[in-house]
Amino acid sequence: MKFDISIVISVLAILVMFYCLWLVLSLRKNVPGGVVGSTWKTLTALVFLFTLGYLVTPFFGMLPPILMNVIVSLIFLFGAIYVVITVKLIYRIIEELSA
Repeated sequence: MKFDISIVISVLAILVMFYCLWLVLSLRKNVPGGVVGSTWKTLTALVFLFTLGYLVTPFFGMLPPILMNVIVSLIFLFGAIYVVITVKLIYRIIEELSA
């Protein structure tokens, strides 16, 4: 059997995403309502979506190339959206702490 480093990396990424999913779900009860609460719900949904996307990566070799490209593109798009939302949330928190 040939060693495939991409499978090892995919499994590690999946484990990290499950850890992140556990973190966002366990922190949810401590997040207040309002803008922060609704933003947290969006971030939680995105982490869940990423986890699903990462679960597909070990099977990329079995997918048609066009579907694989769409999945990777969607992961990149939602990753960029996640970063924007996270940075804006941190910006709001820093503004509140600085006031």
